[in-house]
Amino acid sequence: MESDRRLTLEEARQVINEQDRIIAEAFEKRMAAAREVVRNKMEQGLPVYVPEREEEILSRITSGVTEELSDYAAEVFRKLMEVSRNYQNSLRNFGLLGRNLSHSFSPEIHRMLAEYSEPYNYGIFEVEPENLEDFVRNGQWAGLNVTIPYKESVIDFCDELSPEAQRIGAVNTLVRRNGRILGYNTDYDGFRTTVEQSGAPVSGAKCLVLGSGGASKAVACVLEDLGASQVVVVSRDGKTGCDYQQMKMYHQDAVIMVNTTPVGMYPNTGVSAAYPGAFWKLEYVFDVVYNPLRTNFLCQARKSGMEGFGGLKMLVGQAKASAQLFLGCEIPDEAAEKIEKKLAAEKENIVLIGMPGCGKSSIGRKLAELTGRRFVDVDELIVQRECRSIPSIFEEGGEDLFRRIEMEAVDTLKHETGIIIACGGGVVTREENYYSLAENGRLVFINRDLNVLPVEGRPLSQSNPLERLYAQRLPLYRSWCDAEVENNGKTLEEAAEEIRAYILPSA
Repeated sequence: MESDRRLTLEEARQVINEQDRIIAEAFEKRMAAAREVVRNKMEQGLPVYVPEREEEILSRITSGVTEELSDYAAEVFRKLMEVSRNYQNSLRNFGLLGRNLSHSFSPEIHRMLAEYSEPYNYGIFEVEPENLEDFVRNGQWAGLNVTIPYKESVIDFCDELSPEAQRIGAVNTLVRRNGRILGYNTDYDGFRTTVEQSGAPVSGAKCLVLGSGGASKAVACVLEDLGASQVVVVSRDGKTGCDYQQMKMYHQDAVIMVNTTPVGMYPNTGVSAAYPGAFWKLEYVFDVVYNPLRTNFLCQARKSGMEGFGGLKMLVGQAKASAQLFLGCEIPDEAAEKIEKKLAAEKENIVLIGMPGCGKSSIGRKLAELTGRRFVDVDELIVQRECRSIPSIFEEGGEDLFRRIEMEAVDTLKHETGIIIACGGGVVTREENYYSLAENGRLVFINRDLNVLPVEGRPLSQSNPLERLYAQRLPLYRSWCDAEVENNGKTLEEAAEEIRAYILPSA
């Protein structure tokens, strides 16, 4: 019978060609429909990826083919759904809007947040003021985070503001819904989380907020909502009711101080909007700046014995809240905690200080080997920069010349992140070095018995009794360090592992 006749090779190829043509047409129609699905879901604030629905579709499709082809059909349609998801994700254009954003951690944070939600693209949009309105109204974006200097400017382009954004008077998140631009403020969420987890006694306390921009308004609202007795917003021109001179004169009794200005932010580090140590009652200091991890402002607070908290937790917290608005789905709180810890561990330098011969360089090299990080020995850096030995520097100009050269070498490391640094024993004799090292570093004091410290090739150790040097420097080592590790009778591996476990517990 005709129906039992097998197809020839050429006939089979013709059938396949025709079916491929039909499949290609169907594929175009399917992807066009997928494009409309993602647009509709984004406008309605619904999650794009729904795993349960995909499994339901796969079950229906595989039940409609023969048992012989069921597994193959499942494989084909799983791949088709993956391709469709990738295409849909390419249509969801999220990112950070601002100026000079090369230093931003936001793209990295959103890549990690996607691991706890669903894939999405997140980029950088550097826009000049004269192009701001056109970009916000007509740019190809589905959701934006907004940073300095546009948190207040974008309000004029919003069709609707959330209650928080309306009250605060600043917007840091924009979302497109049903052809309209909605403005939100998630800085509030990020800073409130930071304060609550810090344990700062806000209720009944006088609080100083440095700066009067968009972030300042969110911070002030949080402090008011947490029961502060008075929130004083400080600005350079005093239009907020208080300038910096008045702050020093009338608000010495503040308990909490928050810097919301960009002063001290990368790359212009090493400066501070105020000196926390001048406020006798100050206990807690916060900075919304996250790069460097600890600004000069926070380093000064730590040196004065205060509790200090940088802007990384706030950044991650507001990013999580923004991502939930972008995607229309919930992201677990533990995701933000894990991301913050991971970022801090990756970005933070490990800085080793201690007496000459205590093992800083050897332990540092072993740490670099354990962690895969770059190692920098400050003494070796000095020799490389000066093209001469350290004893020859002492011979030429004594300790004063060497300390100046050392300070210059240390200063070159202040913008480095994620490296291991071994310092010379006397680095603590110049306070400027502390700020260069501490802004992006955790300082570890390696303490070792004096009777095993070598002196050969060490000018100061040879010309001064070790006991006297140790007595002079011990208070400095301990006031600078975040941790102290004893290095007596330990192998290099043991000492390095102890430091690694303390600084990078999840590594």
